[in-house]
Amino acid sequence: MNVWQGTFPSENTLGDGYLGTCPVDAFPANGHGLHNTTGNVWEWCADSFDGAQAMVTRGGSYLCHDSYCNRYRVAARSSNTVDTSTGNMGFRCARDHSKPEGTR
Repeated sequence: MNVWQGTFPSENTLGDGYLGTCPVDAFPANGHGLHNTTGNVWEWCADSFDGAQAMVTRGGSYLCHDSYCNRYRVAARSSNTVDTSTGNMGFRCARDHSKPEGTR
């Protein structure tokens, strides 16, 4: 996964080959066929964080490191406001496979 490697925050050894975000398929898919579910970028979720204006994010980012951020796992929740301009957040498009394409 794409996370900080080296001494945070002064030296990133680029052990995974990336300083910032990486292509979605840069690492092998997990058992469900999903790429980068941890690391790379925090992913926005549709629910609010504790009923506040901040939205839930999951998965950690390329700025996570063992000494700084132990939350780079799918179950980890963090949050940020919708007007953020940070480069270590993104989103994942998903489709409901139980419905035929073209239906709602």
